Amino acid sequence: MADRNIRVNEASRPVLPRHARLKFDETRQRWVILAPERVLAPDDIAVEVLQLCDGVRSVGAMVDHLAEKYAAGREAILTDIIAMLQDLADKGFLTEAREKTS
Repeated sequence: MADRNIRVNEASRPVLPRHARLKFDETRQRWVILAPERVLAPDDIAVEVLQLCDGVRSVGAMVDHLAEKYAAGREAILTDIIAMLQDLADKGFLTEAREKTS
């Protein structure tokens, strides 16, 4: 069995694993990550970052996008996003996108 833990860095391309999905919960009127036997209710900032975790964009590209959108310092955003994504990865809510091989 492969190690599912990832080390998040600027080159990482995080994505939600197959068993988890980001969904707007009409009952709670908030975004949640649904996983088997677990529900996580991320805050608004985390939701915005998670919506960028498509397995194609690197963390660096996400940071560039958010720094431009909010006219904020890139280094501060990078530090915060890496910490947040690493925490989610450690809890099993994120994995690294893999190149498909034939």
